[in-house]
Amino acid sequence: MHNAGNKPDSKRIATLALAALGVVYGDIGTSPLYAIRECFFGPHGVEPTRANVLGALSLIFWTLVLVVTLKYHVYVLRADNRGEGGILALMALVRRKVRGRARYVLVVLGLFGAALLYADGVLTPAISVLGALEGLTVVKPGLAPLVVPLSVAILIALFAVQRRGTAGVGAIFGPIMLVWFGALAALGIAGIVRDLSVLAAIDPRHGIRFLAQGGGSSFLVLGAIFLVATGGEALYADLGHFGERPIQIDWFGLVGVSLLLNYFGQGALILASPAAAENPFFLLAPAGARLPLLVLATMAAIIASQAIISGSFSLTRQAVQLGYLPRVEILHTSATEIGQIYVPAVNGLLALATIAVVIGFRTSSHVAGAYGVALTTTMLITTLLAAVVARKIWRWPLWLVAVVTATFVVPDLAFFGAALLKIPDGGWFPLVVACGVLAVMTSWQRGRAALRALMLERLIPVGRLLDDIVSRGIPRVPGAAVYLTSDETGAPVAFLHNLKINQIVHEQNFFLTVRGAEVPYVAPENRLELRELRPGFHRLLATYGFMEQPDLPALFDRPEVRALGADPRDTTFILSRSQFVPASRSLLPAWRRGLYMMLARNAVDADRYFQLPPNRVLDIGMVVEI
Repeated sequence: MHNAGNKPDSKRIATLALAALGVVYGDIGTSPLYAIRECFFGPHGVEPTRANVLGALSLIFWTLVLVVTLKYHVYVLRADNRGEGGILALMALVRRKVRGRARYVLVVLGLFGAALLYADGVLTPAISVLGALEGLTVVKPGLAPLVVPLSVAILIALFAVQRRGTAGVGAIFGPIMLVWFGALAALGIAGIVRDLSVLAAIDPRHGIRFLAQGGGSSFLVLGAIFLVATGGEALYADLGHFGERPIQIDWFGLVGVSLLLNYFGQGALILASPAAAENPFFLLAPAGARLPLLVLATMAAIIASQAIISGSFSLTRQAVQLGYLPRVEILHTSATEIGQIYVPAVNGLLALATIAVVIGFRTSSHVAGAYGVALTTTMLITTLLAAVVARKIWRWPLWLVAVVTATFVVPDLAFFGAALLKIPDGGWFPLVVACGVLAVMTSWQRGRAALRALMLERLIPVGRLLDDIVSRGIPRVPGAAVYLTSDETGAPVAFLHNLKINQIVHEQNFFLTVRGAEVPYVAPENRLELRELRPGFHRLLATYGFMEQPDLPALFDRPEVRALGADPRDTTFILSRSQFVPASRSLLPAWRRGLYMMLARNAVDADRYFQLPPNRVLDIGMVVEI
């Protein structure tokens, strides 16, 4: 985990930088497979004239400089939430600093950006694997019908191995991507040498003339040019795994240079042979090297896909801990790395959606339009949230925030506008996915709020209840009982039902509430708050960060809890299992209520999620009208 307070030695940084190549840069590293081709051969491509090639290359160069280098590496990476990055971590950071309607708007924007990342988790594997295997049409045109079946087969295998974890495979991701970026640079240099005049594209005037003189067709090409920046959000989301310095070393020392060389090499090839625009990446290689390059490209595409799948698992854990998704089964695939997790439900949904996209869209060109809509929207939201951080947390003067934000918003809006024009060509897909995920997130959050309001109406003051128990001489039985409750003030519902049915209480009773913090990790000394309510009755407030997995039995091994006589081997966890039925009058619209009830029925049981010992759990059922 990244910790800004530590200064790793150079060997540690080198190790992190190599590992980051295989996780952080898989997405942006596979963009050369299709980005240049889409500018000239895609559905909205322009003629590969000299002016158009130099103009497109100029826009690609300045996109990498402005969006990836300045915006993400210099600006956004600084907006970490105690070392963690990603749009949900950024939203949690902003949420603590803003009040009123602005807070609501920013939270919805953050959730929509997170929802779009699930769409990205579907589209990245599809476009990367298709883009790599389309090299078959260059190696041997007769193999073109195999592209889709082979893509589906690779994706099925990729999603099937997720359960085994990525620790072993991850050890070779970095070296493979090191070879990949070396190959990109070598191919690019070989292409540039053919026509050094292509370097003139560094002059921004070529890009300006391209947009000014090309009209609507040039504007549409922005959607293809944006594909060179598609890994920006990925490198920000992986900040907590590697830290800012290794990520920046990779970019400035290898990745950025290799990508630029390859793009300019492809441009030089198209200047020499306009017909090469059909697939400039593979045609840039000598004929004898194309088959090995195809194998290497497929491996790079698999690595890019693996990174975004793992990111979707991490995003889900964050959303659950922040209260925007119901409990899901989360399996740890490594005994040493807390970030190595597997979420079966998310893996299955991503697999089905990705395979459907490959079969439905069939080519990377068709997927590219959908891909751009998802990422341009997310990047625009990140810029807006980062502006709030700059103003509210970094205390930048308003004029500086306005200048910096405008510098990044202008290209963001240009790319966003170009992507929106592709909605009929597939851009509708990520919007549909994101709206569906957003509906799930907001319905779960509002359903929980409605349930809390309902419980507050029935709240029994805990002090009066406990005094009544003492005065009535309710029998005590040996051992300790832990009652899980979301309410931090009243008596747990399970405790009331147990008292009503059994007419007994345990010698030691703990009312335990698990709280989610808007920070990634909570220090051990801040994990648990203990309050004595009456002799034999205590309230426990356990706090976990959004990157942590709650382990409730571990709380009862803490010295301060053991001192109260709570032996983990003799402790019973008593849970209330609610069955929801529609109320005649509800705080929720009918569609939200129905969605919330469905999510609640399918949520992972609390005993499994909180890692409770099965032989120490007692469920008490109850019916709740909502």
